[in-house]
Amino acid sequence: MTLHANHGDLLHDPTIFRRLIGRLLYLTNTRSDISFSVQQLSQFVSKPREPHMQAALRIVRYLKGAPGLSLFYSSTNPLKIQAFSDSDWATCATTQRSVTCYCVFVGNSLISWKSKK
Repeated sequence: MTLHANHGDLLHDPTIFRRLIGRLLYLTNTRSDISFSVQQLSQFVSKPREPHMQAALRIVRYLKGAPGLSLFYSSTNPLKIQAFSDSDWATCATTQRSVTCYCVFVGNSLISWKSKK
């Protein structure tokens, strides 16, 4: 789904969208699977529109359908630390900014990650 800043009607009460995005951002601490989607939606908190709210509610429906997914730290894995990073160069169509990300594993368990535009 591609979201645009100017498509759709403006929300009558943008604080509902902002609160929802804040709660979803908090959940990304333990649910790395929604990090990218929430980051994309957080770009629209200043002037949220109907398609943005629909996309946020879609994330909520996904979370309700998969409540058991979360971080799992196994005690049987060796304590091998691995880190990975990646970036793209000016691929955001609207801002021409780059996206940089990293993730760190201990054994097979993800312990830290970040994606930044």
